Amino acid sequence: MSGLPAILKATEEDIKLLLSAQSHLGTKNCDVHMEPYVWKRRADGVHIINIGKTWEKIVLAARIIVAIENPADICVISARPYGQRAALKFASHTGAQAIAGRFTPGTFTNYITRAFKEPRLIIVTDPLTDHQAIKEASYVNIPVIAFADTESPLKYVDVAIPTNNRSKHSIGLAYWLLAREVLRLRGTISRAAPWEIMVDMFFYRDPEEKAEEEAAAAAAEKVADVAGTWAPGEANPVDWAEGSTPAATAGDWSAEPATADWSADATATDSWGA
Repeated sequence: MSGLPAILKATEEDIKLLLSAQSHLGTKNCDVHMEPYVWKRRADGVHIINIGKTWEKIVLAARIIVAIENPADICVISARPYGQRAALKFASHTGAQAIAGRFTPGTFTNYITRAFKEPRLIIVTDPLTDHQAIKEASYVNIPVIAFADTESPLKYVDVAIPTNNRSKHSIGLAYWLLAREVLRLRGTISRAAPWEIMVDMFFYRDPEEKAEEEAAAAAAEKVADVAGTWAPGEANPVDWAEGSTPAATAGDWSAEPATADWSADATATDSWGA
């Protein structure tokens, strides 16, 4: 990171975020073009990415993105589910276009296609899964920025950001850091204050987990509504402590006159001895 100005260098907090998201963990395979970004190889065969070069490439990619006058001419592509939420959030904060999900063949080359686009720059989450977009971009001379793992092919990739693109946390953090750096270079946010957008907003969320959280919240709200009249500090509908009793529904049995005195001698109406 010696080639960067002091103001563009990573802070200790940025390095901690990269390490906590496991952005430095690569795979057991390593492409020949990714070797300059690998720091060393562990005993179990996993390659360790140099996060210093990861930060350098994030700053370089942000400077390229800022050089595009119209942010809508930038297209963010993610076919992997883990990167779709991050790509959409990046596009919403920077003004770019997003293609989350399957990339329609011919989007960059076939002008008859309904989803035809002519971007000046594309950003892909994984060169392996987004290979169709990279191949079409090479046909029409569109520069490519890619988040590349140690085994990712770099053919037709102009700027590779070395990071772990298999983890939802590392992908979300990489997009968050890139979006923050773009906004800082544009002057939208200040470097003196932290960005108000939390990095959690860029993380992938499992639909099943989200549905369970919503169901639990709805159940808790329902219980709170039912128990609302009995909350501490509120008056109960009926104050049993003051001696009030529920109204008698069938009358006062003790006030009814006795219909017969069973202890009195019964008057014989007939003579049984006759």
